[in-house]
Amino acid sequence: MSKKLQDKVALITGSGRGIGRALAMKLAAEGASIVVNDLDSGPAEEVVAAIRAAGGQAVACPGSVTAPDFAERFVGTAVSAFKRIDIIVNNAGYTWDNVIQKMSDEQWYAMMDCHLTAPFRILRAAQPVLRGQHKADQEAGRRIIRKVVNVSSVAGLFGNAGQANYSAAKAGIVGMTQTLAKEWGRIGVTVNCVAFGLIKTRLTGSAAESSTALIEGREIKVGVNPGLLELMENSIPLGHGGTPEEAADAIYLFCIPESDYVSGQTLMCTGGLTGI
Repeated sequence: MSKKLQDKVALITGSGRGIGRALAMKLAAEGASIVVNDLDSGPAEEVVAAIRAAGGQAVACPGSVTAPDFAERFVGTAVSAFKRIDIIVNNAGYTWDNVIQKMSDEQWYAMMDCHLTAPFRILRAAQPVLRGQHKADQEAGRRIIRKVVNVSSVAGLFGNAGQANYSAAKAGIVGMTQTLAKEWGRIGVTVNCVAFGLIKTRLTGSAAESSTALIEGREIKVGVNPGLLELMENSIPLGHGGTPEEAADAIYLFCIPESDYVSGQTLMCTGGLTGI
């Protein structure tokens, strides 16, 4: 039986760990060649090695998605290694919380840069490639639909206390999704969004008060107080926070041929929770 994504090329930001890693492995298992990105080269190369060991194809493009030259380098890596682009997933992200009266400009712009400006730059850089591929398809009498999936959050749909920066950025990516769905339909590209609820990764799992992660040179507090985490999970109709694999499955739905006529949509992946 043929694989659903045979001969496709997928670019996934933040795919060295968590949801992105699970998605990279899933798309590769369905035949896609993957451009793997992570802040650090180690996790990115580990995912590349795992995909190759399973018989797939992958290359690494490590570095921060917020770097001014990243978008061109990311797109260029795909074109250089695999000669095409079929799927782009803007997944990379983290949170840096505070109530608004204590939130610094640095915190505000860090979330905007990561969750909104970086996807904008990547999609801007990819547009000429996607347009050129569509023109070639038309000249050859082929109909090929390509995919963009942006990652949002229920915080972007409903807001969340202490996350004015993150919520605003995640609301923005929903607006960008709807706009590009209207712009890019004519070049055969669907643009959709997945808004996650509680997904249990290294950034959202149970953690002590002192837990931090080094992100772009900053020590960012990560994890959720165990008591609060339990309360959050108890409010989810399915009874648990999502796994990275369950989250990746939601993105996958927008990557496969069965969603070729779905565009401009935001899918909530929350275990049945409809607000926060």
